[in-house]
Amino acid sequence: MSSTEPPAGSVPPPGEPTPPPPAAPAASAPPPPANPGTVPPPPPPAGAAAPGYAAPGAAYGPGSPGNLLDRFLARLIDGVIIGIVYVILYSILLSATSYFLAVFLSGVVGAVLYLGYFGYLESERGQTFGKQVMKLKTVGPDGHSNPTMNEAIKRNIWYAFGVVPFLGGLAELASAILIAIGINSDPQRQHWFDKFAGGTKVLKVG
Repeated sequence: MSSTEPPAGSVPPPGEPTPPPPAAPAASAPPPPANPGTVPPPPPPAGAAAPGYAAPGAAYGPGSPGNLLDRFLARLIDGVIIGIVYVILYSILLSATSYFLAVFLSGVVGAVLYLGYFGYLESERGQTFGKQVMKLKTVGPDGHSNPTMNEAIKRNIWYAFGVVPFLGGLAELASAILIAIGINSDPQRQHWFDKFAGGTKVLKVG
């Protein structure tokens, strides 16, 4: 076999330099040591939402602003309660006076009933009967105490528009639409009359 390389393990003749041994393969650098003071975070529990995303259902619960549907149903319940009393008083007025005088007086009576009902119950208990059923509570601008009588009256002042015969009903309807838009669009579910009262809120309490 013709080759210029000496066989492996052979000793070179005298006078020739000894060839260097073959280089060993380079070892990979060891990974940098972990910081002993750093503790890796525990894995999230099963069913937990990923970071940055709210858990399903967490956006609406106790302590959060009341939504439009619950507040509408609470007003509906309160409206039925007040409406029964109003119809009885209107019937008495209609039988005792002329039609136009009964319409005017019934507007005044209706405004007094609504403002008295909401003003007293919201300032004393934070809840009307409708809000109690729907587990809602009205709080003052500080976010936890009951509103004052003045604040409760101001947030419900739109019921006083009913004093004006015929046009009062349209004004109340426009106010109700304005309230619904405010509740549905404001992050704190505050309508215009909540802000007029200084920042009252309706919260879910159960």
